[in-house]
Parts: sequence; structure tokens; C-alpha cells
Amino acid sequence: EHATPQQAPSQTSLHHTPTTPAPKLDMADTAAVRPLTVAEYCERVYAQAQGDPDRIPWHHGHTDDVLLNWLNRDAPRLVRPGCRAVVVGCGLGDDVAELDARGFDVLGFDVSGTAVHWAGLRHPRCAQRFIRADLLDPPARMTGRFDLVIEVSTLQSLPPEIRSIGAANIARLTATRGIVLSVDCGRLNEEPGDNAEGPPWPLSASELEPLLTTAGLGCLCRPQALPVPGEPDH
Repeated sequence: EHATPQQAPSQTSLHHTPTTPAPKLDMADTAAVRPLTVAEYCERVYAQAQGDPDRIPWHHGHTDDVLLNWLNRDAPRLVRPGCRAVVVGCGLGDDVAELDARGFDVLGFDVSGTAVHWAGLRHPRCAQRFIRADLLDPPARMTGRFDLVIEVSTLQSLPPEIRSIGAANIARLTATRGIVLSVDCGRLNEEPGDNAEGPPWPLSASELEPLLTTAGLGCLCRPQALPVPGEPDH
């Protein structure tokens, strides 16, 4: 049986990596003269890319480097082989494909239906592992299901005023004693945030840790700042 995070706080492994933020994209819908919802914004980016992954600002074309290092170095002592895992905001599916190849019972979801379809075409061996779902309103059947929850630059892509909802739902996905790995482009604690430059909005360690602990997760590893090769200033 799975207790909710409020009943039995799950542990979280927090890794914090700075990287170059994606180019600023306009979340305004000029036709409707209103801000786009997160779902509308993401769907528009993927749809307008017209099958060209280079037009997706946050797509790197490979498994996230921090996730890959964590899987090789830390995962063997923290999660059992073949455990249930989920990738939040899976995009074009490279992280899901890596976990599937390693034998995890993995699911990836994204709010963009175009991204989900595209991920299946890029990774036909695990196409059935991609579904459309919204982190802001995840299906009830996913509550407490996953031993490993991975989010890479998803929390920081949510507008600051709803980011706590995303964090709370990440906690709800996590099984009792499950692990959450959060990888985000960062800024120093003393650097001011600049909401006008998002999404994504770089997070400091002093923002990331309380965001997840307030959601009901215990801190297994304090946020770690990791250098980006070739970018000493980030």
C-alpha cells in the first residue's frame, strides 16, 4: 500500500545544475490577446517545429547529462533494478528511452500531444511508454505509483505562481520511500530572479529545496551545483 507524501514523506535526491536558459519565447497569444496556458504554450512550440527537433529550444538530442551521470553513479544504491519510474515533461523522449534500455518499468508523459506522438516515432521500441498527461492535473491512477520520479527543467518552466502545484503533484506521483530527481538550470542564491526572462526561470538552490520539501518530500541530498562543460560562467 502507498501512503500519501503527507502521511509518510518520501525522500528526494536533489541535483541542481546550471545551464544556458533556452531562448525567450513569447507566451502571449496575440490573436486572443491573453496569455497562453502552459499546455497551449507547449503544444504550440512542438506544433510549430514541424518535425524539426532543432526548433525545440529545450531539446538537446540526447539523454540529459546529469541524469545519465546520476543513473551510473547514484541510482544503483538508491533504487532497485526494474523499478517503476516516470519522466515528467518527457518531451521527445530521450530520457525515457535511456531508462527503458536500462530495464526500468518507465512511463513518460508530456502535456503536448504532438510531443508524445513525436517521441513515439523517435523511439519506436518504447513507443507505448509515452502518454499525454498534465502535471498540473495528473490522472488519479498515477498517484503513489512510482519508485523513481524524474523531472528535468519542468518545474522551472512553470510560471512561478503555479510552480508549487507542479511540485505537489510530483510528490503525489511518488511511492512511499520513492526517490525524486530534480535537474534544473540554476543561478546563485544571491542572484535576483528575473521572471521576464522565462520560461524557463533559473532556480537557486534556496528556491528548489523548499519548493520540494514544502510539497512533502524529505531531502536525501542537498542541491548540488554542477558545472556545464565549456560554459564556466553558468
